[in-house]
Amino acid sequence: MLKVNNIEVAYAKVLRVLHGVSLKAEDGSIVALLGANGAGKSTTLKAISGLLRSEAGEVTDGSIEWNGARIDNRSAEAIGKLGIIQALEGRRVFQHLTTEENLVVGGYSRSDRRAVKRDLEMVYHYFPRLEKLRRNTAGYLSGGEQQMLVIGRAIMATPKLLMLDEPSLGLAPMLVEEIYEIIQRFNLEHQTTILLVEQNARVALGIAHYGYVMENGRLVLEGAAESLRNNEDVKEFYIGLSATGTRKSYREVKHYRRRKRWL
Repeated sequence: MLKVNNIEVAYAKVLRVLHGVSLKAEDGSIVALLGANGAGKSTTLKAISGLLRSEAGEVTDGSIEWNGARIDNRSAEAIGKLGIIQALEGRRVFQHLTTEENLVVGGYSRSDRRAVKRDLEMVYHYFPRLEKLRRNTAGYLSGGEQQMLVIGRAIMATPKLLMLDEPSLGLAPMLVEEIYEIIQRFNLEHQTTILLVEQNARVALGIAHYGYVMENGRLVLEGAAESLRNNEDVKEFYIGLSATGTRKSYREVKHYRRRKRWL
């Protein structure tokens, strides 16, 4: 189990961006962390994976635990060896390598080459399109294909906790649905815990078991995914539906005052 206990995060010892964030992800669950751009979602993932150090950030208060042991003071390499794997936002592929070379890089630290080959076939099972493109240069893949590749590469690292940062960003709706179906299937078939950061609340809550809503570095709401899907505030501010069911644009609702229980 992952437990994030009241953490605060600062960059360059000056800029505090997370303020008392607490969340947990139980074994085999899918947890969604929702919020607008700049809310602190990606920073939360980097605090867990140890990548904050590369950006002059640090956890200045609170703790992060994985299966009862503190990991907030460990390096990204040590955390990765525990099976905590983060797929970064922005479809960061090795552009000059082929699709298959990118996937093999995901299993680079593994010593059992036979198991790596087996898992490569498993990734192709989940993403048949990648198998057809296995010898293509990754930089020439479409945005959706690169997103599949990033997720597949993370799977090659045999994650116990898979953290996905904005997997739907910039993708067509049909492709988003396809990728989310694969994420859900992988979770069901392997019982891998997934922590999912998203702005697209509708698709994230469609597969998650539990969710958190973040604003300005703070968690303002949490609950079972079904209850969040039916929450009028979530519908209005993150799905764009008012209480009457009419759709609103973000420009229309962004200046609304958040209800007192959000503050």
